[in-house]
Amino acid sequence: MNCTLCPRLCHAERSATRGEGFCGMPAGIVAARAMLHHWEEPCLSGTRGAGCVFFSGCSLGCVYCQNGSISRERFGKPITPERLREIFDELIARGAHCIDLVTPTHFTPWILPALREPLGVPVVWNCGGYERVETLRTLEGRVQVYLPDFKYGDDALAAALSRAPDYRATALAALREMFRQVGPYRMGEDGLLQSGLLIRHMLLPGCLDNTRRVIDAVAETFRPGEVLFSLLRQYTPQPNAEGTLARRVTGAEYRAALAYMDACGLREGFVQEKSSAKEEYTPVFDLSGL
Repeated sequence: MNCTLCPRLCHAERSATRGEGFCGMPAGIVAARAMLHHWEEPCLSGTRGAGCVFFSGCSLGCVYCQNGSISRERFGKPITPERLREIFDELIARGAHCIDLVTPTHFTPWILPALREPLGVPVVWNCGGYERVETLRTLEGRVQVYLPDFKYGDDALAAALSRAPDYRATALAALREMFRQVGPYRMGEDGLLQSGLLIRHMLLPGCLDNTRRVIDAVAETFRPGEVLFSLLRQYTPQPNAEGTLARRVTGAEYRAALAYMDACGLREGFVQEKSSAKEEYTPVFDLSGL
């Protein structure tokens, strides 16, 4: 295929046997693990866990990625759309509150057949926020919850850390399309998210101004009560990290970000405890569940 699924528009000739392009993935699905995950936001994990499928490769490539073994090193196992649907059903049978597709964008055409029939639980599109509107439109009616990152309000930082100098405008266009599809968020009586847009942002050490710009953009784009906002403090330094990225987020930085959120009216969503910044919260990618 001549690939234009993500904003890179690299036109890679991906084949069934050869990985190409920025994501380095072949045509077809490659995944690294399927599991009940208890460390998503409470409205997704609930008491039994979110049914997560972690896909290999990535169209963003952040230097600080905590899932580097599958995003950069591209570890994983090829599976068919038919097998993917079976995995969804198996996770639901084990009690999954939702089906949570983690970094799925570059496999969109092969995931869609597995979503042809309703699952009975919400489908969550868990992505990096650097999405192409045309690709998102193919998901309309198949995805109930969008869970994008909004990583950067500072394009210079996006260029330095993710080679995506057009990140802010691209992500905002994607967020607007996601919201157009699913509308204001809706919670069930059980406290679980049934539909809507939950925007994540991970505070990076030394990058408080970037976080303020993200918060500004969200507050300017959506009215109070339309979307949920999750401010993460789980940044964990990766091997060979340099400068401020070699340390964790300080309490003072996180408190300043929380105060700015409140001042901008982003009061519906989630915050994290300091204990979230631990390596053990990153799953072991061992192909289990596939």
